[in-house]
Amino acid sequence: MSDLKYWVGFNRIQGLGRAKFSLLEGYFGDLERAWKASAAELKAAGLDSKSIEAIVAARPDISPDAELERLERNHIKTLTWNDPAFPARLKEIYDVPPVLYVRGDITPEDEWTIAVVGTRRATIYGREVTERLVAELVRNRITVVSGLARGIDSIAHRTALESGGRTIAVFACGLDIVYPPENVKLAQAIMEHGALVSEYPLGIKPKADHFPRRNRIMSGISLGVLVTEAGEGSGAMITASLALEQNREVFAVPGSILSPASRGVNRLIKEGAKLVSEVQDILEELNLTMIPRQMEMRELVPENETESLIMRYLSHEPTHIDEVCRSSSLPIATVSSTLAMMELKGIIRQMGGMNYILAREARASYLGAN
Repeated sequence: MSDLKYWVGFNRIQGLGRAKFSLLEGYFGDLERAWKASAAELKAAGLDSKSIEAIVAARPDISPDAELERLERNHIKTLTWNDPAFPARLKEIYDVPPVLYVRGDITPEDEWTIAVVGTRRATIYGREVTERLVAELVRNRITVVSGLARGIDSIAHRTALESGGRTIAVFACGLDIVYPPENVKLAQAIMEHGALVSEYPLGIKPKADHFPRRNRIMSGISLGVLVTEAGEGSGAMITASLALEQNREVFAVPGSILSPASRGVNRLIKEGAKLVSEVQDILEELNLTMIPRQMEMRELVPENETESLIMRYLSHEPTHIDEVCRSSSLPIATVSSTLAMMELKGIIRQMGGMNYILAREARASYLGAN
């Protein structure tokens, strides 16, 4: 990407987010032209005066080349929302980060991810249920996402690693700063068996308002959010709320009505979160019971024109097989066998009565190629 350094440069300027990056990219075509634009041109692109002043004031002190070299020197990959390696599910959220920094690797295996969050002051019960459920998620080939915070987050990351699985930690600061500092060794292990991810440039320290923004990435990158233990004021409750806004599933482990540490999760269940007493509750809700088989089938069976055609007539609303036949003009035998294969590959889900929906993660990657 020829203008990557300018994405990095603009991302260094405070106050520029999804909306401003969209205006710049849409008007100038590439961010190199935007970086070199005059104040008048920035105004013509639709930027407000405050943003224009921030850009004009900051540019003389920012070297895009030096920023990119520093990232490369620290073995940090830089992904923009246009990069094919940018997590497809994260692109779905409204407030998508324009730039994502990654230490380690995000792999195709990380298509199946669950965010596990909870209180920083975990009880013995919270620790035990988190360890049990995370170990089971890993055994089912699911990548565990969390925020590297004290308490439930750290327990989730450690358990995933000890169980031989993959885990992703989302930072509320630059990737050269580990917070809390006692998790330096844990962060190193995560980088070797997963990834450290942040939208913040190097050198940016954690601040109170960074954590809710960090949480939207944790939920946005995941199929669902599991809250194992959380009080009413826990940051995990913010993550659950963001997950609902992003059309992600929310799961909660019930706790004692006498424990302040469980008031949040119990309220989530009252408000409609899926009660979880075993990992099967999550797998069935998200149609994740066949991940190993889906991985195998995706390797063995290539995408083809018939699948692509059928995909055009499926959405996230149930569509009956007869309607697919009518719309595609394909014979019932062809449609039936292709749908069965697509379900094995995790591309679609059958909702009963021969009605099918498109799996959440499939639409962008599958239709976008056609």
